[in-house]
This record gives sequence, structure tokens and C-alpha cells, in this order.
Amino acid sequence: MSSLRSLTALIIEPHSGMRANLHNMLNLCGITKIDHAVSSGTAIRPLKNRSYDLIVCEYDLGDGQDGQQLLEDLRHNKLIPLWTIFIIVTAERVYEKVVSAAELAPTDYILKPFTADMLLDRIARAIEKRSVFLPVYHLMEHGNLQEAIVLCRQGEETHRRYATDFMRLRAELHVILGEAATAEAIYQELVATKAVAWGRLGLAKTLFMQEKFSEAQLLLSALVEESSKYMDAYDWLARAKEATGQLDEARETLSAAVAISPHAVRRLRKLGEVALETGDLELAEQSFQKVVAKARYSEFRDPEDHVRLVRTLVRKGDTQQASSVIRDLDRTLGHIGKTPACRALSSALLQDRLGNQEQAVQEFGSAVAACRSSHGISNDLKMELARHCLQHGLDDGAAEVMRDVMSNAPDEAAQAKAMEVFEQAGRRDLAEVVARESRRQVVEMVAGGVDKAKQGDYEGAVELMTAAARKLPENPQVAFNAAVAVLKYLENQGWDQKLGELGRGYIDSARRLDPGNPRLAPLADLYQSILRKYGIGSGRG
Repeated sequence: MSSLRSLTALIIEPHSGMRANLHNMLNLCGITKIDHAVSSGTAIRPLKNRSYDLIVCEYDLGDGQDGQQLLEDLRHNKLIPLWTIFIIVTAERVYEKVVSAAELAPTDYILKPFTADMLLDRIARAIEKRSVFLPVYHLMEHGNLQEAIVLCRQGEETHRRYATDFMRLRAELHVILGEAATAEAIYQELVATKAVAWGRLGLAKTLFMQEKFSEAQLLLSALVEESSKYMDAYDWLARAKEATGQLDEARETLSAAVAISPHAVRRLRKLGEVALETGDLELAEQSFQKVVAKARYSEFRDPEDHVRLVRTLVRKGDTQQASSVIRDLDRTLGHIGKTPACRALSSALLQDRLGNQEQAVQEFGSAVAACRSSHGISNDLKMELARHCLQHGLDDGAAEVMRDVMSNAPDEAAQAKAMEVFEQAGRRDLAEVVARESRRQVVEMVAGGVDKAKQGDYEGAVELMTAAARKLPENPQVAFNAAVAVLKYLENQGWDQKLGELGRGYIDSARRLDPGNPRLAPLADLYQSILRKYGIGSGRG
């Protein structure tokens, strides 16, 4: 038990009696550095400021978000490192639902009732496994994915007990690197030796990445039929159907998933979007209403959810309820930076429906102006704004918004989608002008950063490229050059922890947006050489 004394723990449990009970159990296990949280919201606040070795979380948090959804929020927003042990405490009656539905699985589940000895046994096993994987996790945390793959291969040989887990992690690393064919071969081997659902799901993902949509769809359909509660398979099946233009079928797949697991906000949001695109306004309204309601319990609320709901209600002609949603947006999300743009667009849609054209035009103009000073507004929302600007003769506003959209397009498909906005309005001429301007905007931003670095103004290069990355977070060229600017600063000016983390984030973004870029490997090597130069270890310890 002495090995556990250095561990830090967070208990997430709404009931004071059970919190005290868990606290005492952890004390008996030798763990004394313990913090408490009573809900998902109160848990996220300390997690933004520090990391814990162990999180013990009740499944039924009673605030609209369960423990599994909290875990997915934490992983999705990267608030817990890979080595954090996350144990979900659950009643036996819901265990089967939880464990079968979780693709982003916790470290372990423990069923009520249990004793301190049982909890200690689970923690000890988790610590043992973590110690085996910790060197790989540290390499991943510092962006050294190629060396992490080598270490996984070694782990498969030296730790036979965890060979399957090392293979799974190795496949996931190849997926992160965009090496779908290599990952496919690993998953094929895993599926041949172990008929596990997650292996077949991983295989389907690699097929999807290679645009083998029909093969992926067959595999995912079989998974869904065999295990109706394996939720991630539904999501990927819907994506495969959407990719092949089967929007009605994608909607039905997502509807089935929501019927089984009704609380996942990201899935509900996707269902609403597909339903709206297919003209199923009733389902779209239901979905977006639930998203807005459930997101109240999350620290990661998005004002754009209100816009989606307003857009649906306006199309239905329910202007009274749309007005109520806009008031709620103002009242509850006024502190978020992109709320003014969302509120202005929502109000414009409402006024347009009410026939108040002058007010609508004014609000569309306000939305365009708000976009100038707001970061994080999605391309989809900007395209919706531009579409309406074109309809109301606000060509300059549409061009301004779409210039950023095109500059921020991660690939040719996104560019084509943006061009379509102009073409549907009969403005191919304007589309070509904006496309040229967007390309020039990116070239000038990148060139400015390169010039400053060449002149030895490394700080100026970082300022320019970080501003560009905030403005255009989905542009792979900008992300890559922002990483270069930060690394050049670190290489020449000395180590800075915050900038080091920022540079690592830009490398991750560049890899996500353009995994086939041959310059990524040298960039990652430069990052590793900088870590070695300043004696920065492979982990945070």
C-alpha cells in the first residue's frame, strides 16, 4: 500500500454519504491526497487546473450527465492525460448497458456493493497495467508517436499479458498518423485471433479512412446487428451512409442509436443536423431541444446549438418558441465570445421569417461584424450566414465571411462545399473572386511568419502565426507553419513550457488535418530534438 501513498485522487459522487464512504476506502488503501466533486460541472473545474492519478466516479451523477458521458467529455476535450486511472462505480442493473455501450471505456468498472479490499484490488491492478504502459503514454503526450509505436511492438513481446492492448494502441497510433492501411493490417490480425467488437470497429474506421465506404458499412451493419448497444458502431455506420449519400438511412441509424442511448449530446446534435438536412423538422426540433437542455449540465456548452434550434423552429414557422430560445441564449450564454454572432444570426432568421426585412438585414450585418472579432465560429454557421446575406443582397458581407471559410477549409471537399453556397445563389463569379482572395490571405499570413523568423524576430513570428491559427484553426498549412514558428522560437530563445505545449498542439492539428504531409515527420523530429536540447523528459512525471 505504500506505493499508493503518492497518488492523487478525485472522487465524483453526488451523495455525501457515499463520498465519505469512498474517501474512507481510499484512505484504507493508503491514498490520502483526495479531492471531492459532487457533479460533472464541479469536477471539470479542478481538472482544468491539475491532473489526478485516479478518478473514482459514480455512473449516476443525477445532473443530466452520467459518468460515461463525463469521461467522454474529458477525453474529447483532453482534460485528463492518458495515464489517469478512471474507475466508474455503478449498480449491477445498469452495468451491462454501460459496458457494452462504451467505446471510450474507463479503466475499470466496480459494481455496488463493494468493500475497501475489492477497491484496492482494482486500483492495484490498474496501477500495475499503467506502469507497463506509462513509457508509451509519455511518448504520446510529447508527440513522439513513431517511437511510441516501436515501444508498443516491444511491449507485445515483453509483456505478453498485455499484448492485445499494445497491439490495439499501436493500431490507434497509426490511425493518428493517418496510416490507415498499416492500422488496417493490425486490426485484421486482431480480429483473426480475437473476435472482439472494438477490433472490428477499428477495422471499419480504417476502411472508412481509405474511403472504402461499402466495406466499412457491411462490417458496421454486422456489428450493430450482433450488439445493439455498441454505440460507436452506430455513429460510424451513420457516417458511412452519409458519405455515400444515404442521408435518410443515416438518419434512421442515428435515431436507433439515440433510442438506445438517449443522453449523448454529440450524437443528438448529429441526428438533428441530418434530420434538418433531410427535411424531418419534427425530429430535428426534438433533437436540438434535447441538445440545448442536456448541454446545460456540461461545461462545454456551444451557443451554436441555440442557432440550430432557432433555424429549425423558424423553418417550422414557430416564431414564438424561436423568440424564447433567443432570449435563453442571451440570458445563459452571454459570457461566451461567439454568442453575439450566434444571437445576431438567430435574430436575423427570426425577423426574416416575420417579414421584417429591414431588421433582418440589420441583424445579418451585425452577425457579419460579430464574426470579425469572434474565434471558434464553425464553418457551417458562417456558410449559413453567407447564404442569407446573398439572398438579401449583402454581397460584401457574404464575401467577407466566406473568405474566412475558404481560408479555413481543411480539404478540397470543404472548399467545394463553400463554393456551392455561391453557386446556389447564382454567384459563381463572386465565388472565384473570394477563392482567390482566401488563397492570398493564407499565403500572406504564412509568408509574414516566415519573414519574421528569417529576420530573427521569433517572438513576432509566433504572435503572427498564433493569431492566424486562432482565426483559421482548420487550415493545415496555417497549423503547420504555426508549429514551425513556435519550434523556431524554442530552438533559438529557450524553453517555455506554455509555448512547448502550444507547439505540440499545432503539430497534432497539422497531423489531424493533413496526415499525409511528408514534412510532418521532420517537424516532429525537430520537436523531439528541442526537448532533448533542454533536457525535457519524455513525460511530465
